[in-house]
Amino acid sequence: MIQKKNDAEGDHGIDLLFMLRAVRRAMQATRIVQASAKLDSLDKDDKSPVTIADWASQAVVALELGPVLAKTPLVGEEEASALRAPESAPLLAQVVDAVSRALGRPVKRQECLAAIDAGRGAPNKEAFFTLDPVDGTKGFLRRQQYAISLALIERGEPTFGVVGCPNLPPEGGDYDRADPVGCLAFAIKDGGAWLERDHGEPQQLRIHDWRAGMPVRACESVEAAHSKQDLAAQMLALLGTAGSPARLDSQCKYVVVARGGADAYLRLPVKADYREKIWDHAAGALIASEAGAKVVDVEGFPLDFGRGREMLTNRGVLAGHPAIVDRLVSAYARLKLKG
Repeated sequence: MIQKKNDAEGDHGIDLLFMLRAVRRAMQATRIVQASAKLDSLDKDDKSPVTIADWASQAVVALELGPVLAKTPLVGEEEASALRAPESAPLLAQVVDAVSRALGRPVKRQECLAAIDAGRGAPNKEAFFTLDPVDGTKGFLRRQQYAISLALIERGEPTFGVVGCPNLPPEGGDYDRADPVGCLAFAIKDGGAWLERDHGEPQQLRIHDWRAGMPVRACESVEAAHSKQDLAAQMLALLGTAGSPARLDSQCKYVVVARGGADAYLRLPVKADYREKIWDHAAGALIASEAGAKVVDVEGFPLDFGRGREMLTNRGVLAGHPAIVDRLVSAYARLKLKG
């Protein structure tokens, strides 16, 4: 797998093994929360649900990365202001409990709050981490698929990516059930993509060897608000593909493509002014790319992670076998002209 230490170390001295440990422990924290009888949540200003697991996962990753964050900021999705409110004290207690159990040591409330807010770093031109502590929060609440996604961005490009999928089965397409073990995928730019299960020997990932004339097995988001599913169906129809795409939440879709469980992943913009967040794609896109997939936006442009917290120059995402993605880009352009 990794032949020498430098293969697992970025230009800025960041160790991939360090990132893997952080995501593994964050996975443990989310499992602790998901094992509870009730999944409490609040609403963020944008009305998307925030769970105890989001905060616990971000705190664990920030505490594991620790001193590295002084030079390499963490650009995360969450912040702790809601948890500081007096009425949130019961939620904060649960977050602290999950973090303490995942790390195997007592963590104080203020330490936990500070760690969550450490994820509010700003992207820079040299290097930063980006984290989605629970990607697919609604999947988490349904006890289905979600992911912890951590990437290192160096000079605008993901160089290391880790996607923990606590509920993802090792193979097959029954994504509605929670696998008791789950999977963890990771990639090194120009060094391949790998999948491990239960701390076992990592297996190299490779996309399915699709050829013209074969059916296209697609996957997309569960929520219609995340992707224009009717347009995706039209695009796939132009490729001669029948049937409904597999639907699952989070960057698990990138992992499914990377391991050959689907031939394409479509995320089509539902609003003209919407731009994707970097933490929703950086780690997964690198894993799929290193497994042989082509990952571009709907117009065929490479994903640009060097413009801040949002992918300002991109609209939507297409990932999959290069020949399929090229056909999907053409199908999108054709349908756009007709529309």
